[in-house]
Amino acid sequence: MSPQPRDQSIAVVIIDDEALVRQGLTLILEAAPDLTVVGAGDGTEALDLVRDCRPQVVLLDIRMPQVDGLTVLRELSALPDPPHVIMLTTFDMDDYVRTALDLGAAGYLLKDTDPEQLPQYVHTAAGGGVVLAPMPARRMREAVREGGTDHEAVARIAQLTEREREVLVRLAHGDSNTEISRQLLLSVGTVKDHVSAILAKLSVSGRVPAALLAERAGILRTETTR
Repeated sequence: MSPQPRDQSIAVVIIDDEALVRQGLTLILEAAPDLTVVGAGDGTEALDLVRDCRPQVVLLDIRMPQVDGLTVLRELSALPDPPHVIMLTTFDMDDYVRTALDLGAAGYLLKDTDPEQLPQYVHTAAGGGVVLAPMPARRMREAVREGGTDHEAVARIAQLTEREREVLVRLAHGDSNTEISRQLLLSVGTVKDHVSAILAKLSVSGRVPAALLAERAGILRTETTR
């Protein structure tokens, strides 16, 4: 299969206060044939870069000295057509994870994520999927589980049909609509309809809150033990 033309590639903007980090991430992503870094800068430049470059995905450092990542995320989320934002950090901090996800981030990665996996995470986010790297996802889920299964979450999940539940499980594992359609033998349009119905029934604003609700209800643990 021939490489995807650059003009059809996924556009990425990198926001980090350290120039070496920006350069390193750029080298990793530009090595993928269908990813293009169209801009890079620090928190003070973020909004202008995204407005000018119109990326599909933004890699955003959560801790920056002048304008922090959570502030930038709020600004990006308010844009008419916001990009998918993956938060980056050196530390695994549950409070920051929850805040970023509540603000609409597509996911959360540690800066020491395996470079070979990073392009796939970008693909997942660009396709509307949930991006949770193994380490922060595990710790966040442990925190969610501290009080056992959330019975309010169980009641909300009970509103779903069996097919919607299957779609939710795949969504919570980070699969895009296209990947879900292949796995469940459904059209992409049907998957989109199911996702819309799931978000409405669960009264959540997006895929990440839906995934966390599924975790709180215990259905991901149930699926992995079947």
